[in-house]
Amino acid sequence: MSDSISEPPYDRVWNFSAGPSTLPVSVLEEVQRDLLNYKGHGMSVLEMSHRSKIYGQIISEAEATLRRVLSVPDNYSIIFLQGGGTGEFAASYLNLFASTAVREKQRKLGRQLSCDYLVTGSWSKGGLQEVQRLGGKPNVVLNGVVSAESGNVAYNSLPPVSEWKLGKPEETAFVYYCENETIHGVETPSDLVVDAVDPSVPIICDMSSNMLSRPVDIKRFGAIVAGAQKNMGPAGVTIAIVRKDLLERDDDPEAIRNLPSVLDWLYFDR
Repeated sequence: MSDSISEPPYDRVWNFSAGPSTLPVSVLEEVQRDLLNYKGHGMSVLEMSHRSKIYGQIISEAEATLRRVLSVPDNYSIIFLQGGGTGEFAASYLNLFASTAVREKQRKLGRQLSCDYLVTGSWSKGGLQEVQRLGGKPNVVLNGVVSAESGNVAYNSLPPVSEWKLGKPEETAFVYYCENETIHGVETPSDLVVDAVDPSVPIICDMSSNMLSRPVDIKRFGAIVAGAQKNMGPAGVTIAIVRKDLLERDDDPEAIRNLPSVLDWLYFDR
């Protein structure tokens, strides 16, 4: 058996970028064939109305495929968005606090609910900073690990669960974490988080860099958000898989006063 590796076709380079990631040549070839005239419909997909029947079929097929591959339960919506994972820093917070479930919980408490953040690297730190910017009340469950020698915080491992500072369930709107930090290289096993969090508190997980790399027990999460460019497709598409009860809202206009339509999950779940 030869130990040589064949060169990529079309003089393509070996691309090991974390994202935008490599797309299969067969997919690129199909896109190339259909670019001028998509499936014989006389126009490029780049020229189609997003309200057209043809495009509706494309997005419906994409949703059905993702639901089948990830075994997404019927009580979860799959929402196609823009804004990347960074946009979902704000969207996660704003949509949860617009939901009937969180608003009723906050009314019962009589004061603002906190949001638990597991800071394990650059991306979860970005989520924390965004909720601070928006006037949220974050509780930092963990912030990397402190070096015994220097006393500095490093994002290269996880402290034991016994050292996590999770908020009281009745005072917490949600728990947010990034499952795989591509910059610092820390991956947080989902079971570690889900088993530690009270079941009454929804978990919001940024799975941008490892979505579709393994089976996921979707029903254990309140919402999963991900930029598509790591494992699912080209940059520019964002996916939110949201438990439907977290999309329920009352008629109070205050619920969405600070929620822009472009970040509104319910607006796009139609």
